[in-house]
Amino acid sequence: MDYTRIMQSLLTETKLLARNVQGEHRRLLTFHDPSLYRECISQWKHLADHGPLYPSVTCSPLTQTIIAPASRTAVIEKEFREELTVEEDSRIHIHAVQGSIATLTGIPWGVKHIKAPQAWSVSTGHRIKIGVIDTGVDFAHPDLKHSLGRGINLVNRAIPPYDDNGHGTHISGTIAAANSTRGMIGVAPRSIVYPVKAFDHNGSAFVSDIVLAIDWCIRNQVDIINMSFGMQSRSRALLEVVGKANQSGVIIVASSGNDGKRRTADYPARYPQTISVGATDRNRKIPSFSNRGQFVDIYAPGDKIVSAWLQGRYHEMSGTSMATSHISGTIALLLAQRPGLRTTAIKSLLRRTSTPLRLRKGYSHSDGEVNALKFLREGMKLQG
Repeated sequence: MDYTRIMQSLLTETKLLARNVQGEHRRLLTFHDPSLYRECISQWKHLADHGPLYPSVTCSPLTQTIIAPASRTAVIEKEFREELTVEEDSRIHIHAVQGSIATLTGIPWGVKHIKAPQAWSVSTGHRIKIGVIDTGVDFAHPDLKHSLGRGINLVNRAIPPYDDNGHGTHISGTIAAANSTRGMIGVAPRSIVYPVKAFDHNGSAFVSDIVLAIDWCIRNQVDIINMSFGMQSRSRALLEVVGKANQSGVIIVASSGNDGKRRTADYPARYPQTISVGATDRNRKIPSFSNRGQFVDIYAPGDKIVSAWLQGRYHEMSGTSMATSHISGTIALLLAQRPGLRTTAIKSLLRRTSTPLRLRKGYSHSDGEVNALKFLREGMKLQG
């Protein structure tokens, strides 16, 4: 099969369209056969080696996906539909409601509420690696300076994953802040956050950015991936890479969304290979913004959560994003003691050890809020 024509078309178009300018016009080409993907990449390299300064192609070897300008992919999709799937590179957004500047010292209410402090005598999440795919992190924040790995910036690879939004810093603080003397403490204060900046200053990214981010997390052997974002449309490429992460033993924790819907959740939280998280308030009730129902696996504090922010400050925010970070930290507590546990076992344990939610008429028997202490105690009985 002549893949040279595919790559020549992509090379021509890639020279014309820069990623940061024309990101909206990309598509993802996911190959069904890994050998055909390798052949196509080989053709690309051959052409690039013999061409006049051709740019490098962006791809995900784990999912056999090539990210390419859209204008040339229509012909490819028609001619090679049996060999690959072509999809639009859709936008994806973080799951948070903008809050307000706040002050904080000590343990935030959500961390106390899920009984994480009572678990610290057994586990603090020591050395568990958590990839936070988000807007980056404030590396200078005093509460996070001992809790961060190097990470990567997929928006601008020339610089570290600095946070220019605040959301990623907020998420990282709830997970792993460790300033017991003057600042805040997160759920798993001795875990390590690896910031993977895939979102811009507006909290917006593309599916291709998330695919490459998860690819990076798998290759760098993180234990947990926190994904406090989502979209309402399906993506084959995103499903493929989530599946690869699951097969590799990486636990993916994803926010269900802030649309207040009762029978759905955003993607990727809706995929069964993830742990889908909804939000609760101080009264163990589901706030109006949180999605809920059969596609939500577990609930956690997500209403008026104070955490770390840019320039060493603190911020109050609400959203299923905030709930998700509580769950990622909780799982880190257990993995530090029982490494190797898989998503299905953790998901089942979260449900089994949860505290029933408060509803208008009594309590829910099917939905529950995380109880970190009980989760850790029961999880210690499991074998990885």
